[in-house]
Amino acid sequence: MRSRTMGLATALALTVVTTYFEAAIELHERCAQPYQHARTRLAYGEWLRRRRSRARAGIQRRTALRIFEDLGARPWADQVRAELDAAGEARPGYGTDAAGLYRLTPQELQVVRLAAAGLSNRDIAGQLFLSPKTVAQHLYKAYPKLGVTSRTQLDHLDLGTSAATGRP
Repeated sequence: MRSRTMGLATALALTVVTTYFEAAIELHERCAQPYQHARTRLAYGEWLRRRRSRARAGIQRRTALRIFEDLGARPWADQVRAELDAAGEARPGYGTDAAGLYRLTPQELQVVRLAAAGLSNRDIAGQLFLSPKTVAQHLYKAYPKLGVTSRTQLDHLDLGTSAATGRP
C-alpha cells in the first residue's frame, strides 16, 4: 500500500510541475518576454530529459535554441547546442547534406573527420580521450551511414568544417 501511495504522490508531483512549466511558457509568450520564454523552455527541456522524456525535451530545447538565436543570445544558444549535441539530438540546420552526415552521432562525426584527415585509430583515441576499440566501433557504425566501406573513401566526402582537423 505504501509504495502505491508513493507512486501516486510522484505522479501528482510530476503533473503539477509540468502544469507550472506550461503555464510559465504561456505567460512568457503572452507578455512578449522572449528571453524568459527561451530560458523557461530550456529549463523545462532539462527537467524532461532528467525524467527520460527525450522527445519532449528535444522539442523544448530546440525551441529555446531558435529563440536564443533570434535574440542574438549567443552564450545561451551555445549552451543549448552543446546539450543537443551531447544528447545526440539533431538540431535545426544540422547535417542536411547528401553525404549522410545527418545520420551520424556527434561523436561519430568527430571520429570520421579525424580519420579522413589521416589520423590512425590510436591517434584519434588519444585526441578524443577514447579507447582505440571505441574509435573502431564508431567507424564501423559510421561507414554504412555514409555509404563507404573503407577509410580511403572518406577523402571523397564533404565532411563539413572541423576545428579539430582544420579541413574544409
